[in-house]
Amino acid sequence: MTRNFEDMVARQKAHESVVTVYRTANTFPEFERFGLCSQFQRTAVSIAANIAEGYKKLSKADKLRFLNISQGSLEECRYYCILARDLEYIDNMKYQSLVNAIVQAGYMLNAYIKGIVNNSGITTDVTIVKDWN
Repeated sequence: MTRNFEDMVARQKAHESVVTVYRTANTFPEFERFGLCSQFQRTAVSIAANIAEGYKKLSKADKLRFLNISQGSLEECRYYCILARDLEYIDNMKYQSLVNAIVQAGYMLNAYIKGIVNNSGITTDVTIVKDWN
């Protein structure tokens, strides 16, 4: 049982991916500062922030809504990894490192969602992604 959102493994993994994204985006060309860098960073923060915000929601439906937003941000973040690689802002090794950090956060997020869904007695359209490749 967690005492606060900081104890959540899903949030911790998401936070690790945010730090990785920030460090990586800081190496992008200066002209991307207000473009891809900014969007990439905001999307990564959204993953962890929505997990944290959903943690304190009282209804399971509200929790799941915020966690689903986090899932969407996670997928958006994965796209920015692909774009950064294809624009040659990062090499394949850095790409794999970024994606691995995001995928780990996704696994924990999906496990948390699955636990809520299985214990709630409700059905939801929140997608539980099993294969990230």
